[in-house]
Amino acid sequence: MTAEKTYDVVVYGASGFTGRLVAEYFAKQYGASSGLKWAMAGRSAGKLAAVRDEIGAPASTPLVIADADDPDSIQTMVASTKVVLTTVGPYQLYGSDLVATCAKAGTDYVDLCGEPPWMRQMIDAHEETAKKSGARIVFSCGFDSIPFDLGVHFLQSAAHEKFGKPMSRVRGRVRGMQGTFSGGTAASLKATMAAAAKDPSILELLRDPYSLAPGAKGPEQPRGTKPIYDDLIESWCAPFIMAPINTRNVLRSNFISGYSYGNDFVYDEMFVTGPGEKGEAIANAIANDDSMSKDGGPKPGEGPGKEEREAGFYDVIFVGTDGDNRITAVVTGDKDPGYGSTSKMISESAVCLVQDDLNTGGGIWTTAPAMGDQLIKRLVTNAGLTFDIID
Repeated sequence: MTAEKTYDVVVYGASGFTGRLVAEYFAKQYGASSGLKWAMAGRSAGKLAAVRDEIGAPASTPLVIADADDPDSIQTMVASTKVVLTTVGPYQLYGSDLVATCAKAGTDYVDLCGEPPWMRQMIDAHEETAKKSGARIVFSCGFDSIPFDLGVHFLQSAAHEKFGKPMSRVRGRVRGMQGTFSGGTAASLKATMAAAAKDPSILELLRDPYSLAPGAKGPEQPRGTKPIYDDLIESWCAPFIMAPINTRNVLRSNFISGYSYGNDFVYDEMFVTGPGEKGEAIANAIANDDSMSKDGGPKPGEGPGKEEREAGFYDVIFVGTDGDNRITAVVTGDKDPGYGSTSKMISESAVCLVQDDLNTGGGIWTTAPAMGDQLIKRLVTNAGLTFDIID
């Protein structure tokens, strides 16, 4: 990045529901005194100006007109900033040209993507270009997959300190969660299913736990598609809807960090439903729930009110084992996962790329090897997350 950039971060999609929350966070957390130069971007100057005024951002907050259907506007936006933060999804419909442009220009990029087949397509198409240009492309900087990717990284760092080696088996277990999945998550799932119906190779990528780690070799991974009784935590567990994206990102983190979790690393995620017959019944009910693939729920651009977002939370436990050794980490977040916490996590990811000394070169990254401990520190200090080792 040789040319001087006008902005540190451009929030693309700032007039959408999640983008608006991101812009509101920047206005509150990174005002003029912070020295961070940020701008709001989207298709309509009028909508951007209205959102800017509604969220209480300064009238001087720059507005950038950019439209996924207008390549020149995308190129101009990318050239103006160090980092593009995009909430414009589904990314397989609106993100491909933006990733290509950032990779070519050497501009960093963060998103909220939970679409593994598209992410793999972007890795295959643009990773080498990003390595050459210095662009750091980081997918999945929201609830999928930061608490999980960084949670495993945090546990494995503690295991190295305590035992001198990583844990070969890690279980991610969601103990509690309150909040709505975003309309963008539902839209992404539907777009991925529609693409898979037309292209069998996409179905293969969806089934492959190593789909985001091309060339990786490793043990068979648990599928996580049926209820199980987990003896380790003495509870029934149900399939967790975000596991198909989170597990792929965690396995990619292991791959691109030179197998820092080990060549025999096994990881899965489940939702804890409790002991006994009641826990089993809840696990079965969750396993049979297909509401995410149907119409209903929030649409992209819609979401819960402030009171509902404020009342949300999540609590995830990670249990690492290796022979006789065991270590447990807990990651929690305030606010609802799909909107309130996600908007803070992606914001801090973008600022981390701008302000922190990461020693991270160009390429297509996951959050753990790209930002690791520095991002954890930011999330704990600013974004309402906690990371703790409990045994």
